[in-house]
Amino acid sequence: MQLQKPQYKSMSDEGLMRSISNGDKRAFDELYARYSGPLLGYFMRMLWRDREKSEDFVHDLFAKIIRKPDYFDMERSFKTWVYSVANNMCKNEYKKQEVRKGMSNGLDNHYTLFDDSVNVIGEVQDAFFKEAFEESMKKLDDKHREAFALRHIEGLSIKEIAEVLEINEGTIKSRLFYATKYLAEHLKIFNPIDNR
Repeated sequence: MQLQKPQYKSMSDEGLMRSISNGDKRAFDELYARYSGPLLGYFMRMLWRDREKSEDFVHDLFAKIIRKPDYFDMERSFKTWVYSVANNMCKNEYKKQEVRKGMSNGLDNHYTLFDDSVNVIGEVQDAFFKEAFEESMKKLDDKHREAFALRHIEGLSIKEIAEVLEINEGTIKSRLFYATKYLAEHLKIFNPIDNR
């Protein structure tokens, strides 16, 4: 009798982690497929759009998972746990950057050239907004930026963010309110209602 292969796509993240703990490489591949893209996006936003550094961070995070799967507490939600790990990696990087403050921040200010077939005006406006948004995000302090990114970019709930950052929900709400107000103020030039 042939053994049934687990249906990796339908397994929960936590179930995949249990399988990874037992040395199941395909479970790891599935988890990587689910989270590598979102985590790359998260690191890109938190690490000054530095793609190379962000890719390294994704690699390092998954290397930790494969080397020490028992580091994950099976009682927790994998999603909140993995964002906690990612968030701590960013905090460590900020500390390193503080030490090297006098050096360049490594920001890439190059934008891709426009294709003739696209709406150039729209593209330019989008590029200006994106640049202004990223500049405003950078000016937020770390705690407000991380709360905003986790909520509005990564789509975590207030409860999940509280778990990731290990602080209470009221504090998260207050940080989100501050970050949203700050960004709205700094990006109001892009609001057609304010520009009538």
